[in-house]
Amino acid sequence: MTDNIFEAPMPATFPPLFRGEAVSGSTDPFAKACTQAMIGVDAGLLVHSVTPDRIRAAIVFAPETPLEQAMVAFIACGVGLQHAMGALAPPEVAVHLGWQGDIYVNGGRAGQLRAAASTTDPALEPDWLVVGLEIDLLPQGDGETGNHPNQTCLMMEGCGDVSPIRLLEAWSRHTLVWLNDIENDGTRALHAQWRGLAKGVGEEVSPALPGMPEGIFVGIDEDFGMLLKDKGKTRVIPLSAILETGDTA
Repeated sequence: MTDNIFEAPMPATFPPLFRGEAVSGSTDPFAKACTQAMIGVDAGLLVHSVTPDRIRAAIVFAPETPLEQAMVAFIACGVGLQHAMGALAPPEVAVHLGWQGDIYVNGGRAGQLRAAASTTDPALEPDWLVVGLEIDLLPQGDGETGNHPNQTCLMMEGCGDVSPIRLLEAWSRHTLVWLNDIENDGTRALHAQWRGLAKGVGEEVSPALPGMPEGIFVGIDEDFGMLLKDKGKTRVIPLSAILETGDTA
């Protein structure tokens, strides 16, 4: 029988190099992973929490490249999620990715990716990098869904039969596949995949980043930095600009 979002959580099985650590619903896996990374936990820790209404998880990475190149793990996690959804969700379900980490299912925002690192200097090699995932299984908040027309959840998009644990496992497997592909062959294939999933390219955007102006999102550079056209000039916003600081992580 297919697991569904209302069943009790079951133990998750992750691929080699990842070590799962389940936490209670009151514990933020992203904050826990950041804390563990700060005290020197090995890379591959995957902290996760599955509750009836939400999946939350975070992976600890130990990059061996400067931060700006290390941020490719953030992109790999996003594309890995889309492939996991493609394997488990009904074929009519479409998943797209926002440059800042928003996750869209059939056009509505259903979750987010987030990231933190030991440094925000793009040229420095970070001691650690954490990428977090949040996906809404059920509608969030107390209001009617009509009050939040741009928000959705997996149940509302026909994914009520997708097991949260199976989705979490599939996310880890597909993410690992992309990380291995990057290590062996570079980022060309990941670039092609991400461009096909990106939301907002060619549109005017107003990123929620300090000091960042509105402009036309015209594409990405080799390190997945945003190419933003503003007043006739194109500037690059490094992907590391989306990192959360230690105060918020």
